[in-house]
Amino acid sequence: MKYLLGIDFGGGASKATLIDTNGNIIAENTVEYPTLYPESGACEQAPSDWINALCENSKALLLKSGIDAGDILAVAIDSATHTSLACDKDFNPLRNAIHWTDTRSRKQADKLREELGEEIFKKTFHKPDTIWTLPQLVWLKENEPEVFAKIRYIFFEKDYVRFFLTDVFCTDYIEAEGSMLFDCNKLRWDGELCALAGITEEMLPPIAKPTDVIGNVTANAAKATGLKEGTAVICGTTDTCMEVFASGAVKQGDVTVKLATAGRICVITDKPYPNRHLVNYSHIAEGLWYPGTATKSCAASYRWYRDTFGGEYKELDQGAEKLPIGCDGLIFHPYLNGELTPYADPMLCGSFTGVRATHTKAHFTRAVLEGVAYSLLDSKIYLDNLMNITYNTVATAIGGGTKGKLWRQMISDALGIALKTTESSDSSLGSAMLAGIAVGVFKDAAEAVQRCVKEVDITYPNPENTAKYRAVFETYKRIHDALAPIYSER
Repeated sequence: MKYLLGIDFGGGASKATLIDTNGNIIAENTVEYPTLYPESGACEQAPSDWINALCENSKALLLKSGIDAGDILAVAIDSATHTSLACDKDFNPLRNAIHWTDTRSRKQADKLREELGEEIFKKTFHKPDTIWTLPQLVWLKENEPEVFAKIRYIFFEKDYVRFFLTDVFCTDYIEAEGSMLFDCNKLRWDGELCALAGITEEMLPPIAKPTDVIGNVTANAAKATGLKEGTAVICGTTDTCMEVFASGAVKQGDVTVKLATAGRICVITDKPYPNRHLVNYSHIAEGLWYPGTATKSCAASYRWYRDTFGGEYKELDQGAEKLPIGCDGLIFHPYLNGELTPYADPMLCGSFTGVRATHTKAHFTRAVLEGVAYSLLDSKIYLDNLMNITYNTVATAIGGGTKGKLWRQMISDALGIALKTTESSDSSLGSAMLAGIAVGVFKDAAEAVQRCVKEVDITYPNPENTAKYRAVFETYKRIHDALAPIYSER
């Protein structure tokens, strides 16, 4: 038997999935690492943490599965888009990576949007906001000129990890679409956009297809990871694309609801839907796109709450489950790093409102879970009004947050749609499937889905609960509208 390995690098952890060529999951492993907040608005990650997680995950999977590393046909890496890393002439990092949720570039984004927003939009299908690499690089140039002057290469997260494995500097076109340095019409780096950031096209990686085999595991990487020297490594692509793929959403009209570091609702379409409040990316299935909404702090909100106030997820869920919808008047807005859909406002802040002496820790827990549900509902309403298209009434729930039965039911009730779950919708599974396409194990995306994606359960919405959530949502919206002008003054 031969195997395929996919490794994801998310906002707070790396997960690895090993499958056999029949599409069965053989072993999984997760390694957590910190996201760093060195100053207000900052959100960074240490590239050394990525590499340590890669090595630990690879070794753990080999140990758990008991397989010979030589039986792994190919490896694929994925990660969140927009997370960039500046390196010197020797490919050494000059500083920590700037995570896509970093909001320090809001002044730069505002200036780019005001002066050149329409021109940038025509090329990239998006208008400048803090999530994109272009304004982040302008911020770096203006605030850390001594670092900026030494930049010779700019990596994106998965590409730096893959460089460690192969010594090959490259990226894929879907990743490039998330940089705001790429012309989505001409499918190439754009010199004018690069000039706005103060860089040249030569600093950016050559572009490959996600399924291209771009190199092989080097001797040094083999020693560090336990993988076999010479193992094929493919280009890979972004985490959300791989989650969408791993969920089985490869046909027009398929829908995914993502509960991960960020929250997303994506609809598979045959074209992009350029809009400031939507994120548009190509699908790996030829001719398709997966435009969608983005809630910045989804599972990140729950993790922040757990880490700040203590407890384990299972214990927290048990307390929250006993409380009524609406948390007896306590409402949470999950704007810990600003918000995207439908506000595109980096100045928004998280908040608990309506606090009473009668509220317990369980109330605050449930408020966090409900707050994310309302944020996703906000996104869904915007998506429905904007796109005006027909899509499936059963969505696939993806991301680590879907493991919680309570939260999954909340989201289903709040959105008013059924959510099906699969054996695994993790992006690392998608990457393993993608590796299979690259080396000929699967003919195409449809065959990979047919052989690897296994439905487990469906959560149906309770109409009575949907009505209750919608009533609280109206208050949620009014609180946003009241507080947003205050936050903009900060």
